[in-house]
Amino acid sequence: MKPFLKWAGGKYRLIDRIKAQLPPGRRLVEPFVGSGAVFLNVDYPAYLLSDSNADLINLYRVLQKEGARFVDYCREYFTPETNRGEVYYRFRSRFNGPCSGEQKAALFLYLNRHGYNGLCRYNASGKFNTPFGRYKKPYFPEKEMLFFARKARNALFVCRDFRELMAELSPGDVVYGDPPYVPLSTTADFTEYSRGGFSMEEQKKLAGLAVALAGRGIPVLLSNHDTAFVRRLYRKAQLSTFQVQRFISAKGNNRKKAAELLALFSETEG
Repeated sequence: MKPFLKWAGGKYRLIDRIKAQLPPGRRLVEPFVGSGAVFLNVDYPAYLLSDSNADLINLYRVLQKEGARFVDYCREYFTPETNRGEVYYRFRSRFNGPCSGEQKAALFLYLNRHGYNGLCRYNASGKFNTPFGRYKKPYFPEKEMLFFARKARNALFVCRDFRELMAELSPGDVVYGDPPYVPLSTTADFTEYSRGGFSMEEQKKLAGLAVALAGRGIPVLLSNHDTAFVRRLYRKAQLSTFQVQRFISAKGNNRKKAAELLALFSETEG
């Protein structure tokens, strides 16, 4: 099942590759859940799903709790009348101001589906600032949301730092990590999908945690760009590489193939 959100770097098209690498376990842990493409298309008894984007986690929690009732509520935001620039910017201002958890969740979905190129972007003050997308008829993802709500019955959604989350895991957990990618160049550094970026030091810390968890019998699968820097970071893992077509980027016309890799950290590899 496809995710109900548009999301930069979403993994739906790579799900078969990822599933082939993920070991079995009692719980899948995702420190960077994003659109939830992996969660939605694998089968584990339980899920611990985290992201640094509090708006994203709020949406997931509301949908998990309210299910079909929330889906019906969101439908009100997908009409010809709401698909206008002046309405979009009014809703964006409301989203950036004080509003309830449920309304904020519905507005986040609205902005995601009506905003330019599917981008989730915040300014330095933490305000959502993606411009209006000018789509003829934005898709309302009813069936995808209902599927997500059903799958989420066995999930716990949290908004926590990846370091804190990964430090508390135990054998039986399996980690899939899809962090903001290392840039391919100095001009390709779109990593601020949440408030704040993801530094090279954090990339190093994530790789170190993967090694440490693997040594404790907790396998970790990480995605990233295939660069010399990433290969050095992931040198203790089993690597598989491939080309991926980019469909969402900071510039809508910049959709080229990029080399990616999957790195499996496990006891046998460590």
